Amino acid sequence: MATAITHTEDEPTCPICMGLFNVPRQLPCAHTFCQSCLQSYITSKVIEHETKGCIECPVCRRTAGHFKENKSTSEWASLFPVDTVIQSMLPTKSKVDRVCDACSSVTAIGFCAVCEEAMCDNCLSVHGKLKISKIHSVLTMDELLNNPQNVMKFAEGFTCFDHNDEELKFYCSNHKIACCRMCFLESHKTCSDVRKLKQELPVLLSEMKQSEIIEELKKLETHLKKFIDVKESNMKDLESQVNGLTDQIREMRTKINTALDDLEMKIKIEGKRIHKEAAIRTQEENQQCLSLIHAIRNSQHLCETVHKYGIDIQKFLATDKIKSQLPVYYSQVREKYERTDTLTVQVKFTPLLESVLSLSSSDIGKLVTMTLSTMSIPGLRKPTKECQVEKVETFNVNISGCKPRYTGITILPRDRVMLADIDNSQCILLNNSHQVVTPYKLTGNPCDICAIGDEEVAVSVHQNKIQILSVRDDVISPVRTITTKYKCYGITAGGNGEIVVVGDCGNNKHCWSLIRDGREVYYSDEYDSTSGHLNHIALNNSKTKVFVSVCNTNSLLCFNMEGKKQYTYSPDNLKWPFGVAVDRDDNIYVVGHTSHNIHQLSPEGCIIQVIITGVPQYPWAISFDNSRDTFIITNSSENHKLHVYQLK
Repeated sequence: MATAITHTEDEPTCPICMGLFNVPRQLPCAHTFCQSCLQSYITSKVIEHETKGCIECPVCRRTAGHFKENKSTSEWASLFPVDTVIQSMLPTKSKVDRVCDACSSVTAIGFCAVCEEAMCDNCLSVHGKLKISKIHSVLTMDELLNNPQNVMKFAEGFTCFDHNDEELKFYCSNHKIACCRMCFLESHKTCSDVRKLKQELPVLLSEMKQSEIIEELKKLETHLKKFIDVKESNMKDLESQVNGLTDQIREMRTKINTALDDLEMKIKIEGKRIHKEAAIRTQEENQQCLSLIHAIRNSQHLCETVHKYGIDIQKFLATDKIKSQLPVYYSQVREKYERTDTLTVQVKFTPLLESVLSLSSSDIGKLVTMTLSTMSIPGLRKPTKECQVEKVETFNVNISGCKPRYTGITILPRDRVMLADIDNSQCILLNNSHQVVTPYKLTGNPCDICAIGDEEVAVSVHQNKIQILSVRDDVISPVRTITTKYKCYGITAGGNGEIVVVGDCGNNKHCWSLIRDGREVYYSDEYDSTSGHLNHIALNNSKTKVFVSVCNTNSLLCFNMEGKKQYTYSPDNLKWPFGVAVDRDDNIYVVGHTSHNIHQLSPEGCIIQVIITGVPQYPWAISFDNSRDTFIITNSSENHKLHVYQLK
């Protein structure tokens, strides 16, 4: 492989060796590598996977070539074309040893931009006398190395990767792709809109937002650098934790001296092993990221150089190729974050510590490795409207001596869940394993519940009040009670500790109100409940829109915070809507209680999909965990069961 040398970030580098290119060879997917690096990669893949006739690109994993059986694998890398644009961008110092492509040992003095070959004095003389090549434009090596514009002006365009000798002359608007004569005859002959590429270039270039593509490439590089920084920081923390484990042991040593000496030694060995294995995995992951960064950076440099010096056809074709790589880049970066966890360690002592003197070290404790939550960058997650909704779990919440009906649910930090049980006048707290921690008796019948911070919840109670409860350290305790003018139904958290609640005002009237510091600061217009019974409520993420389900009119109403109605959603297949929730992209989820489905809507109230797979009979309340893209629903057909769904 080429040896990495000192270079600036503006110079294109090989994604495999991270050094300046040495004979850059371009694959059909437009990724470029040193010829020697590419050949080493090909050889290793052939040995490891018994590859027959083709390879995958080291960066994007696309099929990169199909080779005849009579071609030795040692020749495969040289069969890919030289990337003359990358070659022209390299500094002179990296190519002083450039030799004639034909002679392989004589220093080259010229370069044919048509043949894409470097030539010595003798080869250049013969090249100029041949009828087929004497009209070719030839550059001196100094012209080639010092000014990329010289290469650009001689290269008219690109040849087809499927038909190497054919120039790309046509553009198919039906398939949004440039094609050669053979491609047209084989694949685009029946297309209705195929035109000459040069005629379409002005329009195509005007539609191509090259600066935005460059910014997207820079953004991807920033994400990957952040990924590497986080992983390296984790390794430092992990090493610090491993080194600090012995401090915990020394605090116990006065009572369990002999046994803890043995444990300490085992912990050190195990900790270093874990750190070493984690460091190796991290180094491999970071190396992959660096390779991807270099590929992205090369795409950026190529885009900028072609845009600055290239002719129109080069600008379009090169930028079009790079644009097609963006989804692959995003997919690979997103995969890095979705599959990466943070590693930590701690000493876990057993309950047998009191009798440790009679025990061996294995009875006292052991080193445990914990995987924390996956890193995530919102901008890299798939939009929720494109996700598939899958049911991943159903679990029971049984309370001895009572039959529950869970009309409200909220998800708390650390994966805890809290339920409002209307029939038994209680709230129930579940731990992250969905086990009951403790029930809490209320002074009335709760309808709904919401989190108003990391350690408090608000419970709407039919008997004209809202109860604020603390859930600190998994212990439920009362904080305060807010008295209202109406029977309380749905409730949700607003911004800055505010609460928004739906109420029954009596005399067939309903409303919703905003509560701040225990006092109503806004009271909406009253609605006639004979034509619309307001039920559950939710806010968008910016706390500027209010969504209220109206059960007996089978609709969802959207208001602004001043109470002005924005729109009504009322399809035929939504019956008796109850629970309402909003995901991280402000898409709305409405539970159809008697239609046995969940409607997913856009922020503007347009249907995205109706979820029916895995939805139980008579679903009721819903709560979203936007950090994990999961939601939980309750139902009244199996009162003690909760159902968990994942957006994938």
